[in-house]
Amino acid sequence: MTADVTDVTDAADWRRSAEATGLLRIFNDAGAIEASDVLVAQRLTALGNEPDERVALAVAFVVRAVRGGSVCMELASVREQVENDDLPWPAPAEWLAAVAASPLLGSPAVLHLEDDLLYFDRYWLEERQVATDLLALMTTRPQSQSPDIARLFPKKFEEQRRVAEVAMSRGLTVLTGGPGTGKTTTVARLLALLAEQAELADKPRPRIALAAPTGKAAARLREAVQTQVDELEPIDRARLEGLRATTLHRLLGSLPRTSARFRHHRANRLPHDVIVVDETSMVSLTMMARLVEAVRPDSRLLLVGDPDQLASVEAGAVLADLVEGLSARHDSPVVKLIRAHRFGPSIGALASAIRVGDANRAIDVLNAGGEHIEWIDTEEPTAALRTVLVPQALRLRAAAVLGNGPAALATLEEHRLLCAHRRGPHGVAYWNRQVERWLAEETDAPLWTSWYAGRPVLVTANDYGLRLYNGDVGVTVMRDGVLRVVMAGADGLAEYSTGRLADIETMHAMTIHKSQGSQVDEVTVLLPQTDSRLLTRELLYTAVTRAQTKVRVVGSAEQLRAAVGRRAARATGLSRRLQG
Repeated sequence: MTADVTDVTDAADWRRSAEATGLLRIFNDAGAIEASDVLVAQRLTALGNEPDERVALAVAFVVRAVRGGSVCMELASVREQVENDDLPWPAPAEWLAAVAASPLLGSPAVLHLEDDLLYFDRYWLEERQVATDLLALMTTRPQSQSPDIARLFPKKFEEQRRVAEVAMSRGLTVLTGGPGTGKTTTVARLLALLAEQAELADKPRPRIALAAPTGKAAARLREAVQTQVDELEPIDRARLEGLRATTLHRLLGSLPRTSARFRHHRANRLPHDVIVVDETSMVSLTMMARLVEAVRPDSRLLLVGDPDQLASVEAGAVLADLVEGLSARHDSPVVKLIRAHRFGPSIGALASAIRVGDANRAIDVLNAGGEHIEWIDTEEPTAALRTVLVPQALRLRAAAVLGNGPAALATLEEHRLLCAHRRGPHGVAYWNRQVERWLAEETDAPLWTSWYAGRPVLVTANDYGLRLYNGDVGVTVMRDGVLRVVMAGADGLAEYSTGRLADIETMHAMTIHKSQGSQVDEVTVLLPQTDSRLLTRELLYTAVTRAQTKVRVVGSAEQLRAAVGRRAARATGLSRRLQG
């Protein structure tokens, strides 16, 4: 007897749950939810004595939402996200009523339902706390007299002057703008202004913290701010001597055996008078909750970033929510810089077209080409990428064989291949291995060894003992016949033996998510297939804006249109809370 092929499922598929029953089984078999979603839903409903399978299905979709970066699940829109009308969806009103009546919303609460947003307890608490703490900071009014803003923000800095006016008048400022709009210039001059204010009030020099989500972003922040400080008058430079930057984890004080709690918290606040956080779009809801609870009520918090970039890999879209929510208030602390100074007109035009969702204009810019733009319109990129990647890999190896760490790191910053995926023919693992094969063909480097001179590496997890942090990059160099790894982190250059490094991966290519917080001279963006769920406007915009001098896009017009036309949506309630 021949089995009906529609009833056959792959028993080895990790997305399928062998224990699922009822609605969970139907939705799992259809691919709407995965085994991990089913497992959590079954466990929580069992512990909460909840027999209604509609509630179990709702829990599974909350797990799915968090897995995708949301902090909650909107019951009214979940059906649209799955796009499968053949599934036995519960009637919306009955589904909402069943969830509202569930013992899982009792005490102690596992779930929280606000309007039609369903949260796990943790994210509901964190979202409320972030909104409360940020609104409290926003209403703080510093008592000291403000110095002359026009001295540090003359007429040519008129757009940035608004940032100074906001920051001098309250405890919270949100500074946004695309790459090259002068955010770092504004930060440096604002810090000089705050230092002058303290001096005029006969107060000690303000304690300033510069922080970013990753080591690479922190290093860039320190270098960029210091470059701008060096252009100020001598008296301002003296007031800002010794500025350093660190990761948010180090700022808050990491604790052993936990990544969710820190040494600084509501009962042990940060000592700083001014805290600047760059690349805020990368900050998750949980990290923002830990940060704002540790900020003193009389401190100034300046959140800087580009809300059009990719959000955190963890749950939340905090910066985008802050911009949307706080901009709606009459006393908004949000200031957006618009005029771009760094990009050439072609890169800026491409980034702008992607940001506003104009696929036709983006394609026109790419077709026009020029010194700063190149479009390789192909779905078979191997030959083109070999031409681009091998010369840089050979230069990197040449510097590494000579033991020249600074030259190797400088070569590493000349170009970056950015991919959406980690695996598959469009993923970083494939292309990292492909470059190593090409290197073996061009040199005598053995293909089988994991460590070799010229191997670029990326740190993938924080190592507090070695003072290495997720996002730090380095190059393997030869030192007296021994391979060593030269790393560029927030504290400058450091050297390590290969045996001490555990959470490391090769970086001839890297994911676009991992590239956030970094800038390189030239970027090659490899677009995934049109059906990739990662192919979004925010992904392409983030990739393009990593480049300082040239962008090379590899992919078809169909892939470009798919990217520009698809938004990365995350369900949260933070914007709504901040609007009041």
